[in-house]
Amino acid sequence: MVGGDGAARDSRVLLLQGPPSAFWGELGDGFVAAGAQLHKVNLCLGDRLYWGRRPAIAFKGRRSDWPAFIEKLIVERGITDLLYYSDRMPYHAQAAEIAQRHGVRSHAVEFGYLRPGWITLERGGMGAWSHFPNDPAIVRAAATVAPTVEEVRRYAHAFGVEAFNEVVFNLVTSFDRLVYPHYDPDRFYAPLVEYLSSFLRTARRYRQRPTVGEVTGQAADGAWPYALYALQLQSDWQIRANSPYRDQREALDCVIGSMSRHAEPAMRLIVKLHPMDTGMIDWARETAAIARRHGVSERVLFIDGGDLDRLMADAALVVVINSTVGLHALRAGRPTKALGIAVYDMPGLTEQRDLDAIWAAPSAPDPDLTQALVRLLAAAIQVRGSFYAEGGRKPAIDEIVRRVVEERVNQPGAFVTPPPRLEGARARGVLG
Repeated sequence: MVGGDGAARDSRVLLLQGPPSAFWGELGDGFVAAGAQLHKVNLCLGDRLYWGRRPAIAFKGRRSDWPAFIEKLIVERGITDLLYYSDRMPYHAQAAEIAQRHGVRSHAVEFGYLRPGWITLERGGMGAWSHFPNDPAIVRAAATVAPTVEEVRRYAHAFGVEAFNEVVFNLVTSFDRLVYPHYDPDRFYAPLVEYLSSFLRTARRYRQRPTVGEVTGQAADGAWPYALYALQLQSDWQIRANSPYRDQREALDCVIGSMSRHAEPAMRLIVKLHPMDTGMIDWARETAAIARRHGVSERVLFIDGGDLDRLMADAALVVVINSTVGLHALRAGRPTKALGIAVYDMPGLTEQRDLDAIWAAPSAPDPDLTQALVRLLAAAIQVRGSFYAEGGRKPAIDEIVRRVVEERVNQPGAFVTPPPRLEGARARGVLG
């Protein structure tokens, strides 16, 4: 096994919680096949189910016991690399901090920024903790050796496959008290309640179908200028840990209020629900209430559905907290404002002015810088593949194993220390 400097390296890999699919177990097999020593910690019954009969260490203590447990494990086993899914989950965030103190490389694995058909593999963390450069000059220079990204979409999977695995994982984990009595997933909602609420969303969506068609049709026909605001999932760690908002209602109020005061009277705001929202909050009602409070009910249009690419194509402005929709908007050449911490938020790409100042004349992204960003993302912290599409697991696993054991994660030239967004996040109150 060869490291990034050409020297042999003894890789000792520790896997924590992974995505609810066969991917994590097969990733473990991939490390073993590459000659790495593999260690795995199971935190709950869901972990145990998807890990199968492979050897693992069960952590059954309280959250307060976790730091001492994981530090002892890292030191005694001589761990060189830590991998986990869901970057800011408390177990993972604490483990990454401890790993850093001991010189262990930690790697966050998530859905890809360039999705569909991509997986994120980022050393050191994501969001405010990301080491990916946010200086356009560094991005341009590093991207010169990165290949052009093929635009062909691969490894698509049906939404039902992902949803089914999420349900199985969480329903199995609901019986944790029998085996893992102190597991604390720190979920925003109880899984059973969240799943039941999805039936409410289905009913609301059916009622709103004519509205979606009418709004998207008028937008495409140029009936009025419009901005697009993409809602995220309320439970998303990117909202909870990488934005100044603990509740999306705050962000929605900020955007609608700003539009009401500073956009031209003809401007409309289309608020689009996240496709995986489970309906715990009636966002149509919340949006309408906020619009009424700001006196712009007729100018704020809420939709559940619609073609996102079609909506972005003619949007005067796209506003997000830190959703990957923002990256898609940049690639479509649309002026974009990120309200939270996002890997793509940098001068020359996203609007850096306050939201109030940009409604009249938002700035479009630099197309050359956009292409440089996409090339560097793909080469350094993105991997082609899928957690759920069977044909996409093996190529992703092969590449993840190769990058980790060869110390090529965040390469070429995409690892800046300290994390370049951390100070700005603290200044904005994102980190509490």
